[in-house]
Amino acid sequence: MIRCYSIDALSAAGDKAWRLQDDESWRPCTYSESLQSHDARITDNDKAEYWVGRRLKKDKQGHLIAQKKAGTFDFFMRGIFAHAVIHHLQDVPLPERQAMEACIAGMTPGKPWLLYLDADGRFQALDTTTAHIIGNLDIAVRGEIASSPEYVGPDAISNTARMDTTWRQFLGGWLDHLTSSGMNLFVPDIEKLKEEADYISAIKKWQHER
Repeated sequence: MIRCYSIDALSAAGDKAWRLQDDESWRPCTYSESLQSHDARITDNDKAEYWVGRRLKKDKQGHLIAQKKAGTFDFFMRGIFAHAVIHHLQDVPLPERQAMEACIAGMTPGKPWLLYLDADGRFQALDTTTAHIIGNLDIAVRGEIASSPEYVGPDAISNTARMDTTWRQFLGGWLDHLTSSGMNLFVPDIEKLKEEADYISAIKKWQHER
């Protein structure tokens, strides 16, 4: 898939935003707006992750200056922080339920697994004992961490009702990802779920950035 990230800085109140330019300056913007000609376009996840959660401060001239990464509780404090905003530049696929179930069936119970969709709409499994979650731009949409055979492994997919719910949750999360350009999004709560057909219709109508 052809895509890139912009780096958008957001004020604590969420009422002001700035976007990193290719000359390393920042321009005022609307958060997650479409790309403009001089916006920095980052295609490497590691380079984009450098910015995720990074604090920015204004100097005396009002220019934004990058600071250290945010600490565990920094997001509860006032300040300006950087975020990676994804821009899909071509059509994206509809996730596949069969792939979701195959991914779940392949997880070994007893390990804390995270089921997620990557930015290409593919289901993936992440062993949370060996890989990080926060700021991980491989993750577009994430579920809950699970380890019991009720939720992961070959026995889990025999629970059709749970698979139906999980499938709709990831469809809803994928639609949220496409419409918000956000990464590392949680799937919707069960009580807020819509019908499968509603999600599929909305995903198919979504149009990529041009």
